[in-house]
Order: sequence, then structure tokens, then C-alpha cells
Amino acid sequence: MPNPLNLDGLKATAIEFANSLRCIPIIELFGTTDGKALGTWIEDSFNKFLAKRYAYEPGNAAHGIDFPELKVDLKATFLRQPQSSCPFRDASQKIFGLGYGLLVFVYEKTDTHETQSAAIDVRHALFIDRSRTSDYQTTKGILEILNRGGNVDDLVAFMEDRNLPLDEIGRTALAERVLSEPPKQGYITISNALQWRLQYGHAITNAGGVDGVQDLIS
Repeated sequence: MPNPLNLDGLKATAIEFANSLRCIPIIELFGTTDGKALGTWIEDSFNKFLAKRYAYEPGNAAHGIDFPELKVDLKATFLRQPQSSCPFRDASQKIFGLGYGLLVFVYEKTDTHETQSAAIDVRHALFIDRSRTSDYQTTKGILEILNRGGNVDDLVAFMEDRNLPLDEIGRTALAERVLSEPPKQGYITISNALQWRLQYGHAITNAGGVDGVQDLIS
């Protein structure tokens, strides 16, 4: 019986998985350029790889994330445009984080015509603690306001400028929460849409330099 999955095991297996992919010619991905299809293949392959080593309950639509027991979601994204999407819950996620951590495989894909196969090279395996999954510029601006002695009015005006999807009452309530519970600096760029669009450039740049943002293979 495999041991129960824990966070250290998840991280260690992510490193092992990323290294293993470099040695595998992948015939079924030859010629594929669809980022969603490639990401799904990587995520499914990682779950199969992980299930051989640990016992865990995989996520489903009800949970909304891949590893609900660890409060971690799994993403895979192209190196040239490292981004993904996630469900929108409420505007406070931009300031206080998504509510779960992220394991992000950032990869390059190449095709070899002689063998009619593809290769996946995971260039970064990011682990972003849930305390760091807020928006980089929003939290940076808020922390600067707080450091200058800002009040609710200053925070509400800032939220209006940042187009946080809230009405006036919601902005005031969130500003009061910020004053009593200052956020941590986030390292994701979160764009407003029907879903949040997450971009990982700041996480890649700052991995290893701040607590809660790691590149497991660099």
C-alpha cells in the first residue's frame, strides 16, 4: 500500500517526473500545438506517475483543485507564455490569494521529424505557496499605501483604479479587512476575466529569493 501523499512527497515527485520526461519520446504529441491538449497530457501523466508512489484522493469538479487534501492545484503551461486560468471566486483573491497553492510545470515542446515524436522539457517546476498566490502589482500597491500610513479612503481609491470587480460597499469592506489583516506580497499576475487569468513571470523571476516561491528544478 503506497504511503499517503504529503507536500514533501508531491514536490519530490514533481522533480522526478520533470527529469523523467526529458528521456521519453512522445509519439502521440508529435505535431500538437494546442496548449490545452499538451497541458492536459502533462497533468494526466503526472497524476499517473504520482499514483504509483503515493495514495491520495484526486481532485474533481466539486473540489475544483487537483490535490484538495494538500490545498494545491496543478498547472502546466508553455515557457514562451507562462499562463493559465482558474475559476473566479471573489475579488479578494487578488489581494489575499487564491486560497490554495500551485504546482506549475513550465515546459518547452519540440518535435523530431526523423522519429515522428515529441519531447517535453520542463524548464521550471514552480511551487507557489497559497500565501503568495495573490496579484503582484495589486499587493505591491497596497503594501506601499499601508507603509505610507494610508487609510480606507486611500485603499478604496486604489481598488477603483485597479478595476477590482466590486461595488462601493464591497471595496470599503475589503479595504477595512486589508487594514486589519495586511496581505503578503503576491507573485502571480491575475487578470480580470470570466475566469482569473494567471501569469507566472514574477514567480519564475523571484523563485528561490522569497519564502513561498520555489523552482523545484533550478
